[in-house]
Amino acid sequence: MSNVVKRFLNDPELLLNSVGEGIYGFDLSGNAVFVNPAAERMTGWTEDDLLGKKIHQYHHHSHADGSPYPADECQIYCTMFDGKHRHITDEVFWRKDGSCFAVEYTSTPVYKDGALIGAVAIFRDVSQQHDTERALRDALAQVQCLSEQLKDENSYLLSELNADWQDSGLVGHSHIFQTMLEQIKLVSTTDSTVLILGENGTGKELVARNLHRLSNRQAMPFVKVNCAAFTPSLLESELFGHEKGAFTGANEKRKGRFELADKGTLFLDEIGELPLEAQSKLLRVLQEREFERVGGSQTLHVDLRVIAATNRDLWAMVETGAFRMDLYYRLNVFPIKVPALRERKEDIPVLCANLISQLNKRLGKQLKGVSKDTIKKLQAYDWPGNIRELQNILEREAILSTHRLLNLSQPLSGDNYGSKKGSYLLLDVERAHIEMVLQVSHWRVAGENGAAMKLGMPESTLRSKMKKLGIVRS
Repeated sequence: MSNVVKRFLNDPELLLNSVGEGIYGFDLSGNAVFVNPAAERMTGWTEDDLLGKKIHQYHHHSHADGSPYPADECQIYCTMFDGKHRHITDEVFWRKDGSCFAVEYTSTPVYKDGALIGAVAIFRDVSQQHDTERALRDALAQVQCLSEQLKDENSYLLSELNADWQDSGLVGHSHIFQTMLEQIKLVSTTDSTVLILGENGTGKELVARNLHRLSNRQAMPFVKVNCAAFTPSLLESELFGHEKGAFTGANEKRKGRFELADKGTLFLDEIGELPLEAQSKLLRVLQEREFERVGGSQTLHVDLRVIAATNRDLWAMVETGAFRMDLYYRLNVFPIKVPALRERKEDIPVLCANLISQLNKRLGKQLKGVSKDTIKKLQAYDWPGNIRELQNILEREAILSTHRLLNLSQPLSGDNYGSKKGSYLLLDVERAHIEMVLQVSHWRVAGENGAAMKLGMPESTLRSKMKKLGIVRS
């Protein structure tokens, strides 16, 4: 190394002028004795402005909020008085143009021959750092807000999913019904597979939702699959999902119901309609808790509880080869039989009160209940369509009634509530009810006063039912 370079590097002033941090030197009176170029650039105050003067009144006279900062409280001056080192991170320096910037600085005492002779303040502009931190805090606050919003929306969706059972159907005082409720309470806190058996319209889905609500999985999704609503080719995709390009029309990857129900409950309604090929794949999921999407090779694992329901005699189907015996035993761990309405007619008064309460909310009515004479007639009827038929009849009477106490406008018989003479088929009862509501609505399907709103179903669902039942305006 040349002597010239050594001489330059041994020059303290040259080194101090080269660093990027601002540096001020003070004597014991608080007057500036040194100002480096970096300090001039950051503050706008030049060496000529500050040397021999008390710097505090130029760059440190106020706090960030504009309130006065007395010189005797200045941390730099305090170092000159007590000889203690200080590190400050939450103050500002003021520029010559009147603006300020956030600084981080150290105040260090200077000694010579053991005597305190002054202090040195080294500072740097941390405005960008503070802006970044502020932006990060704002971003984290926004993420927290969005997270809470998502949690609220998720809670709302889950509550919507679980709303159907709460105020409809699952009420009664009869012994046979209370026995079923005790079974629900016993098995709900376990993860055991439950098979719900019962006729159409008895409330099997309500039982399934109640099982989920009382379980440890209640905060997680309740996902329903109607096994009778899909063709065999589409059902597998619905259950297990599919990869993009797995078949014609599979334009993107899609999760199946098993994935959506992970950590929650999967309700397989009409399990007796499940094709044999899908039965074998369902059995694997129940045994191994793993599956592959259609068109995929990756094995996916799920943690879910399975509840199945059917109105069919599964054992008879096993004997004819229409249902796998091993799947039957896997599903039939804890069977729950939902009684038909004709088996619990003493529950009709409380069922009517429950259903009237729902109709008041849905139809904007103020019905008080059902007359005693009507209750007697309802209890004398055999109810081939079970609670669903009772609900349809009460809804029909609620629409037609001009009084607050419901009375039957027609006798309960297949002639009046079925489209075919003497018919007790649920489809005939449903057809007659929809036709009646359409007539009351002047055959208007959609809109505020349309039949879909009166029936409490989407317009598309009503049109689909009309097509399925062959309902057309004459």
